[in-house]
Amino acid sequence: MAKWYEEAVFYHMYPIGMTGAPRVNTKEGVVHRFQELEKWIPHLKDIGVTAIYIGPLFESTTHGYDTKDYKKVDQRLGDNEDFVQFVKLAHENDIKIVVDGVFNHTGREFFAFEDIQQNREGSQYCSWYKGINFGWNTPYNDGFGYEAWRNCFELVNLNLQNPEVKNYLYEVIDFWIDVFDIDGIRLDCADCLDFGFMEEMRRRTQAKKEDFWLMGEVIHGDYSRYIQDGHRMLHSVTNYELHKGLYSGHNDHNYFEIAHTIRREFDENGGIYRGMKLYSFVDNHDVDRIMSKLNTKEHIFPVYTLLFTLPGIPSIYYGSEWGIEGSKNNGGDDALRPAVEIEKALKEKQDSEILSWVKQLGEFHGKYKTCLAEGRYRELLLTNRQYAFARMTEQEGIIAVVNNDENPAEVSIPAPVSDASYVDYITGKKTEAENGRLNLTIEAAGSILLEIVR
Repeated sequence: MAKWYEEAVFYHMYPIGMTGAPRVNTKEGVVHRFQELEKWIPHLKDIGVTAIYIGPLFESTTHGYDTKDYKKVDQRLGDNEDFVQFVKLAHENDIKIVVDGVFNHTGREFFAFEDIQQNREGSQYCSWYKGINFGWNTPYNDGFGYEAWRNCFELVNLNLQNPEVKNYLYEVIDFWIDVFDIDGIRLDCADCLDFGFMEEMRRRTQAKKEDFWLMGEVIHGDYSRYIQDGHRMLHSVTNYELHKGLYSGHNDHNYFEIAHTIRREFDENGGIYRGMKLYSFVDNHDVDRIMSKLNTKEHIFPVYTLLFTLPGIPSIYYGSEWGIEGSKNNGGDDALRPAVEIEKALKEKQDSEILSWVKQLGEFHGKYKTCLAEGRYRELLLTNRQYAFARMTEQEGIIAVVNNDENPAEVSIPAPVSDASYVDYITGKKTEAENGRLNLTIEAAGSILLEIVR
């Protein structure tokens, strides 16, 4: 039986950006912006979302990843009780909550680093960080050096080989589960974390909450190293390989790229990630918005169709469900993380065809969540501009057909089940197989979702 996270549709919230909070944490005190985030819950339920990945959340100096207090919600968003109520509201609406775990590094205002600044060689926390050397210096003129994440000296790399550091972070995770009742953690920079640290985290969190989910941010390399045999380390990682294919496969009119990625990753007879549930997305808080990446904006429709129906756990980044644009070339990370007033936005976007399609996909995913989580993938048609595949279990099945051409296309695909009927999920029209094939007309930049009725 599939777990909740395998059948989920995720929604990615970057709270500092979406609430319009200041980008620098000043001394103004607590501002209760979680009240604005709570207004998103009815919208998420309406489009079929069943889980929220929200973060960074905890007290930091600027963008949220320079943590200064792991046990305190960032005062720009509210206080701990505000987040308790947010999680409770989400749970009442059958939505799980996953938070950012930033465990590779801290900010410079974290208590352990400040103790080193004050007490230098006499600090008990010198071994908490990598590369502390009192014969060096930093751009901040600390009078000592340290290892920084990607040479960003506002981010000080923790020493996860140190048992004291590991135990402190495990205690933080226990605190998050006990106080906030979270359902999972997205591990920031998981490709920088110590494997033993993640294995122990899996053991501890599963003992504390059996269906607790761990997902890692991994950009390059072998994703299976982090998931391994399914029970030793993480449950999932970010599928950046598919993310790249989803937009470039449309920009280049090349569905072979996407299909090759799926075969390489999930083919039953040799896919390197077969049986694994990777976290699929088309954009997030670190990469350009999907609508800014697509050369042909209408391709957003087949892109989302593939996100929801290919193997993987689909995730929507806030506002992209109605086509927000944003590029690092026009304002850096802030351009990807704009403030959005949800009630105003929905009023303005009530006729959005993109939003309507995402909602229909959310409903479809909800109806066939088990099939889309556990169903076999079978490629039915592949050309540069048209692509069709089935997802099937013993009990049910669906077919997705997409077109990246500027014109409608006539396609003929093999019927995967000989004694079944095929019903268009959107129109309700029934298509019967002729000589074992389904003959369909698909609109320009269009999608067809067929239900296999046995």
